[in-house]
Amino acid sequence: MSLKIENLKVNLQGSEILHNIDLNINKGEFISLLGPSGCGKSTLLKSIAGLNELESGKIVLCGEEIQNISPEKRGTVIVFQDLRLFPHLSVEKNIAFSMNLNKIPKNNQKEVVKKLLKDVQLEGFENRKIREMSGGQLQRVALARALAAKPKILLLDEPFSGLDEKLREEMGQLVKNLQRENNMTMVLVTHDKNEALQLSDRIALMMHGDIIQYDNPYKMYTKPECKEVADYFGRNNYFTGKVENKIFKCDDFEIFCNKEDGDYEVMLRPYSIEINKDKKDFQINKISYLGDFLEVSLVKDKNEILVKISAENLINDYFKINNRIGINIKEEDACFFRI
Repeated sequence: MSLKIENLKVNLQGSEILHNIDLNINKGEFISLLGPSGCGKSTLLKSIAGLNELESGKIVLCGEEIQNISPEKRGTVIVFQDLRLFPHLSVEKNIAFSMNLNKIPKNNQKEVVKKLLKDVQLEGFENRKIREMSGGQLQRVALARALAAKPKILLLDEPFSGLDEKLREEMGQLVKNLQRENNMTMVLVTHDKNEALQLSDRIALMMHGDIIQYDNPYKMYTKPECKEVADYFGRNNYFTGKVENKIFKCDDFEIFCNKEDGDYEVMLRPYSIEINKDKKDFQINKISYLGDFLEVSLVKDKNEILVKISAENLINDYFKINNRIGINIKEEDACFFRI
């Protein structure tokens, strides 16, 4: 186990921000703390780094309790959104900063800087001034400086949020590649669900100071444990009905399920509903073109459902606004919440 957090509680300015957080992270894992603004994810990251005072709880890093150890001695390094590079120093001196503090010989420093610049794809930038570099280049320098400190765990506090979409994706993949190649433990704070899904081994989804689900990206997306998790990843369709003898029945469809008898609400993501031109239960209310896909609004008795299908359906004569069609359900995609 690389990091273990037990019953962590943090108060800031008289308000409880984190409520008895438990979290286990294995060595070499890439973990995302995901959630909306104000949910406590940055507070949790800073608590791991030693930048917040704890109300209670334990933080164990590589088998050692660190909650009472000063930040610089914990073996954690945090990369902030504003990067906090030294503008008056060169790239080489920025990266070598922690090595200077630890009195590493200059020749060794140069070797480490050269290797790290190669790792972050900035070979030959040793003497470049910080003020002369682009946003993406500055991100790479900040990453190299963090790696030069040889952290036991690298903490990333939304470091890519100021970049455009293309640069953000490039930096995400660079960090992921470095994490895999070096078997590093990393924790990323993000509010970008796509970034978390693409990069993470596991995601801790946070709401209101709690972790409401901790799982791998596939399970987080396809098998949410509550509606709050389901809805964080996009718009969904909900159908209320009853299970009897392994059959879920509602006003719009029936599907087989392996659930106990009782009342349920079934969640279906838009891509889990297919169009059936032979049925006439729904009216096509709206069609939104999204390149490869269409988002289609269907209505029945003033109730709306959202369907996501291939854009190829546009060539079909029956697929027009106000026409009537039906639906088929991918029953294996249905997610059941007990009422």
